[in-house]
Amino acid sequence: MNRWLRRMVPLAVLALATTACSTDGSSSNENDLKGKTVNVIGTWGGDEQAAFLKMVEPWEKQTGAKVKYTGTRDINTVLTTGVASGVLPDVAGLPGPGQMAEYAKTGKLLPLDDVLDIKTYESETAPALVELGKVDGKVHGVFIKAAVKGLIWYDPKVNDYGANPPKTWNDLMTQAKANQSKAKAIWCVGLESGAASGWPGTDWIEDLVLRTAGPDVYSQWYQGKVKWSDAAIRKAFEIYVNDVVANTYGGGKAAVATNFEAGGDPLFATPPGCQLHHQGSFITGLGKFKQAKAGTDYNFLPFPDIEAQYAGAVEGAGDLFGMFKDTPAAKSLMKYLVTAEAQDIWVKAGGALSANKNAKSYPDDVSKRSAEILANAKSFAFDASDLMPTAMNDAFWKGMVALTNGTKSLDQVLADLDAAQKDAYQS
Repeated sequence: MNRWLRRMVPLAVLALATTACSTDGSSSNENDLKGKTVNVIGTWGGDEQAAFLKMVEPWEKQTGAKVKYTGTRDINTVLTTGVASGVLPDVAGLPGPGQMAEYAKTGKLLPLDDVLDIKTYESETAPALVELGKVDGKVHGVFIKAAVKGLIWYDPKVNDYGANPPKTWNDLMTQAKANQSKAKAIWCVGLESGAASGWPGTDWIEDLVLRTAGPDVYSQWYQGKVKWSDAAIRKAFEIYVNDVVANTYGGGKAAVATNFEAGGDPLFATPPGCQLHHQGSFITGLGKFKQAKAGTDYNFLPFPDIEAQYAGAVEGAGDLFGMFKDTPAAKSLMKYLVTAEAQDIWVKAGGALSANKNAKSYPDDVSKRSAEILANAKSFAFDASDLMPTAMNDAFWKGMVALTNGTKSLDQVLADLDAAQKDAYQS
């Protein structure tokens, strides 16, 4: 899961309630949008919110319409409540494909096949991302930016792992242990994210499942067909506990208390707090990465292989957008957001990869390498927790917090997740 805002849920709901009727959908001429407002709810705050608002500025100038943005950390609750009550924004960032499908099946999240030029959209967008935005064969969600998960970040001035790149997980851990004197710990971890706390831990488990059990088991797992206590899934949790939490800067309790945006900041401390930080490509736009120089102050390794038969697997994610209100202004905004023109604005600012293959304005070689990994992946897997039902996703987040800070044992966490799985996939 990615990118959460510091707003309380009641404020987000109130904002939607007071603006739900403010968008005038009476105009039938898409070119006559002056004075119209599109109410948007999303997960971004800080620099990410600023980047999104900058992204929509050209559309506002071209159309004379305005975007009214409301942010929340707990978008799952806001949208699920809105689907039930009818108090919904015009356009929203969606928690993930799994939740997207839930909203679409209620009829509240609208299909986009008559909104977008589908042939153009499909030709310009990575095929895996196009398919992930479909429900029953129709496009209901579009990716306005993407990310590669599972990148291992380091400061090459402390130890240049790129000079002798570890090919396997065991190689990485061997090198890191040999360099222990260069930093206070091997790993930096930050799991705090308000109502979404724990999601960076779910990324860890997903990367480990993908590389130890393979893409088929990975898919069966997020579909609820493999129990969490199954040996194939348990192995990933054991690696996380034994290799990561046991070697984390400040320990597991500190990791849970550290906001994900600042999770990698100790890489740049003097002396360094850690050697390595596991996070998606978007981290370059957050925390101390923003002021650091790519390639000089930080670099990354792709997540190393664990089992040889699953070599080359890549986990990715992205920010899905969907439309809940059928208005000319909302349709126009959705058309704009999928273009290379729009997505290049965020790409140029850093911390984002474009879902549109024609966006090219990456600010540095590190970003370009991330984009190449996404484009050339032998096996692409979408963030598993984003594909799970909302209740399962929430339980996964909470389980990672409890496991990392030591309030529950591995056996207890897996038992809790098995129990949640029985209910989450019933509907």
